[in-house]
Amino acid sequence: MTDTTGAGANRLRSNSLGLLAVTFMVISAAAPLTGVAGAVPIAFLIGNGTGVPATFLFMTLVMLAFSVGYVAMSRHVKNAGAFYAYAARGLGGTWGGATAFTALVAYNAMQFGLIGLLGGIAAGVFGSFGLVLPWWVWSLLAIALVGVLGYRQVDLSARVMMVLVALEYLVVFIVDFAILGKGGAGGLALNIFDTGAIFSGSMTAAILFCLGSFIGFEATTIYAEEARDPDRTIPRATYLSVLMIGLFFVFTTWLMIVAVGADNLLPTIGGLADPTEYFFVLADQYVGGPVPPIAGILLVSSLFAALSAFHNYIARYSYVAGREGLLPAVFGQTHDRHQSPHIGSVVQTVGALVVLAIFAGLGLDPILNMFTWISQIGTLGVLGMMTVTSVAVIVFFGKGAAGASPLKTLILPGVSGLIMAALFVYIFLNFGDLTGTTGGALGTILPSLIPLAALVGMLAARRLKAANPAAFARMGQNQH
Repeated sequence: MTDTTGAGANRLRSNSLGLLAVTFMVISAAAPLTGVAGAVPIAFLIGNGTGVPATFLFMTLVMLAFSVGYVAMSRHVKNAGAFYAYAARGLGGTWGGATAFTALVAYNAMQFGLIGLLGGIAAGVFGSFGLVLPWWVWSLLAIALVGVLGYRQVDLSARVMMVLVALEYLVVFIVDFAILGKGGAGGLALNIFDTGAIFSGSMTAAILFCLGSFIGFEATTIYAEEARDPDRTIPRATYLSVLMIGLFFVFTTWLMIVAVGADNLLPTIGGLADPTEYFFVLADQYVGGPVPPIAGILLVSSLFAALSAFHNYIARYSYVAGREGLLPAVFGQTHDRHQSPHIGSVVQTVGALVVLAIFAGLGLDPILNMFTWISQIGTLGVLGMMTVTSVAVIVFFGKGAAGASPLKTLILPGVSGLIMAALFVYIFLNFGDLTGTTGGALGTILPSLIPLAALVGMLAARRLKAANPAAFARMGQNQH
């Protein structure tokens, strides 16, 4: 049955998402199991080893610092454009346009990269069960299913996300508590605040992999127009998302270390043919039975959940950009029955099919090429948007908006903004090293897509200002 509460012409479906729905939809983009099985072993290996739990704790604090200003502004800005709306309201329409186009490129990049990762992993997981298909077939199936969910009503996607994310947490906690119950390899003692460990190896690489595990939490405000009681739901969902992601990874990475012992961690992971096998080795050693293969299936569903979440983000940014004149007006229309941003959903699906066809047709690797090359563009873009948003919060409240202390509107946004800016510059300058494209044109071209998108967005905003000054002045206005 379609809920028409709050229905209206070209409006998203209001009052359709509660606290848990919003929280689980954004956590699904962070893909907890994907982080544990994919990012964490690599962070151990090329990052700072046993210093990873402390690094996750540090990044949790940084994200909480960012969230304080983000939440403070969310009480004044209720617009599905999220970062775009914050930039427009705080820094003006030109920066709003830059942020909107950056968001479209960044989230599409995350989506395209994850499509490759899902295809590669699904081919291996299901191949072990005797269902052997080319990787691109699994990617194609995922694109089709995500497209259907995105085209329809958002609460259908929310229900799917809640189930999948809950199962992800469950399987990881089964392994966690098995390690905890057996006391690890030699006891549970591990000083996660050991400065010698924290600053060993490459702390920067560890920070980048840990940061990637948080990407997606910022999207709570994307659902501001659809949330029930957004003044309470959005702030609570934001803090809850950061804490759930952060504490989960601190706890799990600590246990992943004590499972083999601090001294054996790097030799164990380094001795594997693929570092991403580490979590499954622990699952087999400490639990066994059906848990490892179930974890493999849930890893595929974890990636599917992330795909669906990013698809929703892209569709809503496209909708807002169309509604506010930055993209053709057709993007600003919602489906008559589902009240979904269906045009953006369809365009994103078509784009995913084109990118898949290019990589599959050229015979490129779905993980080493499609995922590694493209997904880092998304991380770079999100860091850029978070930097701009931190500045927008400071300027917005500096203009006289009431209701928050200097700690929330100046100090913490300033600190988090400086950290985000430093990370953005580092990733941009070292993009080739991070993606294996050093020495080639791709190491320069791929990261340049983010500033290029910002420039195109600025030009689109300037065009709108010249053609329709009133619409330009309304950019980022409240829609709830």
